[in-house]
Amino acid sequence: MRDAAEQQRITITDPQVMRALAHPARLAIMEELGTSGAALTATEAAAVAGLSPSATSYHLRALARFGLVEEAPSRGDGRERVWRSTVHSWQVDPGGSADPETQAAEGALVDAYLSREVDRIRGWLARIADEPPEWASGALMSESVLLLTADELKSFNAELMRLIEPYKRRHRIADPPEGARTVAVTYKAVPLD
Repeated sequence: MRDAAEQQRITITDPQVMRALAHPARLAIMEELGTSGAALTATEAAAVAGLSPSATSYHLRALARFGLVEEAPSRGDGRERVWRSTVHSWQVDPGGSADPETQAAEGALVDAYLSREVDRIRGWLARIADEPPEWASGALMSESVLLLTADELKSFNAELMRLIEPYKRRHRIADPPEGARTVAVTYKAVPLD
């Protein structure tokens, strides 16, 4: 695995890259590679993406064309292609002056991301009755409507990100606490009016 210092957080502004990411399988692959720190074969990534290894291989090559993943060193005899992320995280920059093509690509990516999040929440709600009580009571869905200035919003976001950072999977995967599970925390802070 490449050193964390070599990986970076990138801001995606290219509409072609946004369109490449606007696929549920590619979002799942990028999340797994970026948060686990692991390198994966197409067969291993297929389990994450819910596709066949050959379909997953196609998606890995598409992500590689845009520099989001790359081939990793072989694990052994070199017969399997192993892939790793080139970034630890990414974001899109809506940039109010974006051209219509970029706005459409960003919209497609945001729609794919939001669909993935809604599917995760529905999946949790469908199985909550079968979950251990400590997990069922520990989960939270909440919305608070705040009254903030733009500077306060930026400060609030920075503080929340600082709070979340030490718990991110990529920091804890090598030595997770006993009983730890992967938990998706979705956060949004958008003006309503």
